[in-house]
Amino acid sequence: MAQYLTLVFFGTLCSVLFSLIYLWRALNVSGHLSRIILIGLPKDPQQPEMGSHTFQEYIDSLKDFTMEDAIAFAQSPAVIASAVVIIATLLFTTLKGKRKPVLDPSKWQEFPLIEKTKISPNTAIYRFALPDKRDVFGLPIGQHISISAEIAGKEIMRSYTPISSDDDLGHFDLLIKSYEMGNISRLFSLLKIGDKIRVKGPKGNFNYHPTLTGSIGMIAGGTGITPVLQIIRAVLKNPLDRTQLSLIYANVNEEDILLRSELEDLARRHPNQFKVYYVLNNPPPGWTGGVGFVSKEQIQTHLPKPTDNCKILMCGPPPMITAMKKHLDELKYPAPRTVSKLADQIFIF
Repeated sequence: MAQYLTLVFFGTLCSVLFSLIYLWRALNVSGHLSRIILIGLPKDPQQPEMGSHTFQEYIDSLKDFTMEDAIAFAQSPAVIASAVVIIATLLFTTLKGKRKPVLDPSKWQEFPLIEKTKISPNTAIYRFALPDKRDVFGLPIGQHISISAEIAGKEIMRSYTPISSDDDLGHFDLLIKSYEMGNISRLFSLLKIGDKIRVKGPKGNFNYHPTLTGSIGMIAGGTGITPVLQIIRAVLKNPLDRTQLSLIYANVNEEDILLRSELEDLARRHPNQFKVYYVLNNPPPGWTGGVGFVSKEQIQTHLPKPTDNCKILMCGPPPMITAMKKHLDELKYPAPRTVSKLADQIFIF
C-alpha cells in the first residue's frame, strides 16, 4: 500500500507541474513561470484562448525553454515545497524499510492474543500483537515458527505457519484447529484475550521467490492449507509473478474446508493462474468435487506434469503424505528426500 501511495503522489505531482508548464507556454503568459505556479494565471482578457494553440505547437514551444525559464521554475515556492514533500516521503519510506523484523531465531519471545475469530466449531484464527503497530513479523514466505508451552510439567513444542504476511503490520495470524487430545492446539482453544504465547523462528528449508519455478502443484489436507496458502497469496499479489498454481485440497466434510471463500475468490480473480480442486471423504448430496482420498488420477488431472520447471508441495496428516508419495512415484515424479530441501522437486512441509 505504501508503494502504491508513493506512486500516486509522484504521478499527481508530475501531472500538475506538466499542466502548468503547458498553460504557461500555450497561452503565451507573460511573467515568470514561478509566479504562474504560485498564484495562477493572470486574469487578462487580452490573453488568447486555449483553443488557439494546438498541442503540437505546445510541444514545439518547449524547444525554446531557456535556462532562465528553468531557474525561474526551480525558484517557484510550489516546486520548493514539492521538493520538501518528496524528500520527507523518501526519508519516511527509507526509515520504515530499515525497521528490523521482530522474529529472532536465537530466542523465544512472547506475544499477546488480541483477537480470536472462529471459522468452524473447532477452528479459529488467532491474532497476536507485535510490540509496535509498525512492526513486521519477519517470516520469509514458506517458512514457519515454533510455539512452546509447558503442559503437565513437560515442555511441548510444535511448528505452525502463520497465514499473515509481512504486509500485515503490527500483528501476525495463526489458523489453528483444536483437537480434544491435542497439546498445543488444545491450549490455543483455552486462550483468552491478553494471554501470551512463546514463539521462536523463522525456521524451515523452503523460502519462496518469484523465479523459483514455472508452476507449483500443491496437495493439502486439513490445516495443512496454511503453508501453501501463504505461497498462493504471495504469488497472486505480485503482478510480475506468473507462476502457475494448482491445489488439491482434501478434507473429511464440506464444512471442514478452511478459508474456502478466500480460495475460491482467488481462483475467480486469477482464472488463468490459480485452480483449486476439493476432495471430501464424506461429500454432501450433489457434490461435484473429488470423493474419498486423493487419487493418482486426480493428481495426474489437476497438478502439473513432472517436468524440470515445476514443484509439488505437500502438507497434511502423515498417512496422507505417505499415500501421496506412492502416487507421485507411480507418476514418475522424483522421489522426495527424508528432509526436504528448496531444490527438491517434491517438498514436504
